[in-house]
Amino acid sequence: MASSPRVLVVGGGLAGLVAARHLAGGGVDVTLLERRRTVGGRVRTVERDGYQFDRGFQVLFTAYPAVRSELDLEALDLRRFAPGATIAGPDGEALRASESSSGKRSDPRDTVRSTLADPLREPATVPATLSNPHVSVGDALRIVRLWWDLRRTDPDAILADGDDTSIASYLRERGFSDRFVEEFLAPFYGGITLDRSLSTSSRVFEYTFRTLAAGDIAVPAAGMGAIPAQLADRVREVGGTIETETAVESVSSADGSRDSAEGVTVDTADGTTEADAVVVATDPPTARELTGVDAIPTEARACVTQYYALPAEVDLETGRRLLLNASERGPNHVVPHSAVAPEYAPDDRTLVSATYLGDRTESDAELAERTRSTLASWYPDRRFDGLEPVHTERVPFAQFAQPPGFRQRLPDIRDPAGPVYLAGDYTQWSSIQGAMESGRAAAKAAIDDLSR
Repeated sequence: MASSPRVLVVGGGLAGLVAARHLAGGGVDVTLLERRRTVGGRVRTVERDGYQFDRGFQVLFTAYPAVRSELDLEALDLRRFAPGATIAGPDGEALRASESSSGKRSDPRDTVRSTLADPLREPATVPATLSNPHVSVGDALRIVRLWWDLRRTDPDAILADGDDTSIASYLRERGFSDRFVEEFLAPFYGGITLDRSLSTSSRVFEYTFRTLAAGDIAVPAAGMGAIPAQLADRVREVGGTIETETAVESVSSADGSRDSAEGVTVDTADGTTEADAVVVATDPPTARELTGVDAIPTEARACVTQYYALPAEVDLETGRRLLLNASERGPNHVVPHSAVAPEYAPDDRTLVSATYLGDRTESDAELAERTRSTLASWYPDRRFDGLEPVHTERVPFAQFAQPPGFRQRLPDIRDPAGPVYLAGDYTQWSSIQGAMESGRAAAKAAIDDLSR
């Protein structure tokens, strides 16, 4: 009896784990090699002193098709954010400038903190949404119309090739007011695309907006790291092997032919391994180095997420919603983690985080002071002297840049020479959906080719 073909998967992020699971489920002898001590790639959780710190602000969109097909959502014990957001302003710097020029403390009523909810899911929030100073009745009606239009659209059709524009241009064409775009959509989508200028492809906007309309934003009770942990369990359940702390140094095919009888050679610090095929599922810069595929995007979107502890009784009063900064100064958004998921903090503490877009040069202490002053401006009747920075995540490559038309320039999973395949969101689009879908597609391509 012929032995099963052997495939190595290089990289234990979401794409690699999904690829390994489908390969093993398809009767392939699979070993996944991960250079770190744990799997997860960009989706990881650090546990320390009773806190859970995700690697940057990360959430799960429950309506992503790949999420629903690859994960057991019930087993993840999800904690859901309330739909919508709380919009806050002005920021700390603007408030101090106002106080300095006037010589007196600003009136708390001058600070706006308002709720924009989803009236279709929470009818009781209609009065608060309609009275929101950041949202006109016209903008509210445009949101409902957009929700209705996209909910009826096939998600695959959204990402298909065709005309594309920036999110900013798309919103102008739909008639949204400048204020609504600048004070709500810019920070909200700044959190999703790490691009507050809204220069990202409108196709990303349409796909994510449709997903938000159809599902929830959530985190597992055990942190986002529970997602790759569940996927790793599924790899093992179907017979796959996972080897951590194994860094791959090179991947090479004997003659560059996809149906090469000599397969692929993989070099690690521990030696050389032969395989019938390899799926490269590393981060984009490493994948480009290992495969030589120049189409792999390496222009990065960076961010810094800083976590803070506060006394347990502190409540930012967002109703489990994100807190968006209507100004461009200070953090893009603040997240009330323990209000959404109490498991993220000890019982006697409140955990919040602030995310700054870009590769910030400020020190951790400087960012903490900026967050403290910003929160003080949003809540002028409170003191935030007890804000204690407890963890900082600087993520230099959180996403790859996705300008209009970006999908036409992405690599194909079969672009590398020989029986080598790509699996990563950079073959689809930068998201958990893109990563998982790419893993499934790479596994299918490898199985199809090996079967021939």
